[in-house]
Amino acid sequence: MSAYGRLPVSIVRGEGVKLWDDQGREYLDALSGIAVCGLGHANKAMASALSEQVNSLLHISNLYREPLQEALGARLCKVAGMDKAFFCNSGAEANEACIKIARLHGNAKNIEAPIIIVTDTAFHGRTLATIAATGNKKIQQGFGQLTPGFVVVPYNDINAINKLAAERNDIVAVMIEPVQGEGGINVPAEDYLSSVRALCDQHDWLMMLDEIQSGMGRTGEWFAHQHTDIQPDVMAVAKALGNGVPIGACLARGNAAELIQPGSHGTTFGGNPLACRAGLTVIEQIEQNDLINRAAQLGERIQTGLHNRLHNRQGVVEVRGKGLMIGVELEEQCGELVQQALDAGLLINVAAGNVVRLLPPLVLSDDQADDIVNTVSELIVKFTEQQQKTAEEQSSQANANA
Repeated sequence: MSAYGRLPVSIVRGEGVKLWDDQGREYLDALSGIAVCGLGHANKAMASALSEQVNSLLHISNLYREPLQEALGARLCKVAGMDKAFFCNSGAEANEACIKIARLHGNAKNIEAPIIIVTDTAFHGRTLATIAATGNKKIQQGFGQLTPGFVVVPYNDINAINKLAAERNDIVAVMIEPVQGEGGINVPAEDYLSSVRALCDQHDWLMMLDEIQSGMGRTGEWFAHQHTDIQPDVMAVAKALGNGVPIGACLARGNAAELIQPGSHGTTFGGNPLACRAGLTVIEQIEQNDLINRAAQLGERIQTGLHNRLHNRQGVVEVRGKGLMIGVELEEQCGELVQQALDAGLLINVAAGNVVRLLPPLVLSDDQADDIVNTVSELIVKFTEQQQKTAEEQSSQANANA
């Protein structure tokens, strides 16, 4: 089906931070399969662990205890400071579990139609419930009546949440990304998450964080919210947890961790031995190679380099990010830069139409980080110069016509 606007390239092999297409051309990967391959491609520890697991056990279903699932649940909850985990297959499914927990929380409070506060530039997935929780109207178009139970406020606007708290008594949770990915690498004010946490505590709401893109070391902490001193009640994790093997998890603590009981939720493939072996290996590799600190260092290096090259350049709004979750916002729509970067041997992405998004693997070298800075900066300089030239020509033509 024509679900994707694919680029005209066939990637057939990878190693570390490099990729090769079917013509033998080499690329530097600054996207990691959209924040998935944090350990890079063809990681030897992953290959060894998965090969061993394939030769042992792939699937038995959740009708039986699974030692690897229990081990991953314990490790993941330890680094996240949570109590329990529900494993699934994707980020969207992890967010669905979060939403169901919020509704169960509302049911326990005798709220017939519970409401979850979400934000206007969010992205939480493409199921019918998660597109309703997503602030992007474009991905909602054509699907008829949206799943009810959500009210939208601007991101990074604590006053808007305060206003709803004063007006409504049917709110049960707030669902936010601590750093927005698809929305354009939006980093909130330093006190935003702590202010949301305080409101949730005051009103007995669940604080639910979508760490699908920002988790597993990408921002220089295990999870982006750990840059502050708050702790969520419920959290969604996926993407880099499996380094390419499909896996998601909904983590919860306290009363929220007790709401799902046998019969209220489930999955056939979620938390199978292969996926959990992948997740355990990812955590082990991040710890053994100190990749969280490395992500912080690399992120600072890339952001500083981009800022030095692009600061005060006409057409560039801002360089921003956390760790290796980096965005360069331009004044104009810049989707064409994706193809131009590909032609230059670099994989990037554009979010929100005008934000160059960089999500490179955590195993990047300093030289590779500098190569990303150089290529992206050169492309943006050429793009903004062309935009300025076009604007001047249009202005000149308009004056001539007048």
